[in-house]
Amino acid sequence: MKHFMIKYEFRNGATEASTDASTDAWHQEIGRFIKAIDADPELKGRIGYRVLKNRDDGHYFHLASAADDAAQKTLQSRDFFKHYQAMTRQVSGGEVTVTPIELIDQTA
Repeated sequence: MKHFMIKYEFRNGATEASTDASTDAWHQEIGRFIKAIDADPELKGRIGYRVLKNRDDGHYFHLASAADDAAQKTLQSRDFFKHYQAMTRQVSGGEVTVTPIELIDQTA
């Protein structure tokens, strides 16, 4: 299993009011991406994706896992992934960090 952490700060939105609307739209986009993964028969159960946000600011953390290299390559070949990747770059102002991470242990 391969794991990645994607980090960025939400920067899209000039005022607080427009940021709230933009944030809601971004959360809907995240939901569409996750639903697309779950709906893809080649990816379901082979790609894990969880999105978290710092409660006090606009920093986001995406935790992604791929069962193997083939699952990762299949995801990267999908149009919905390319669209989501471009949208992530857009909402972050182009500052996205992707870090391979290693799982040490976890609860059951």
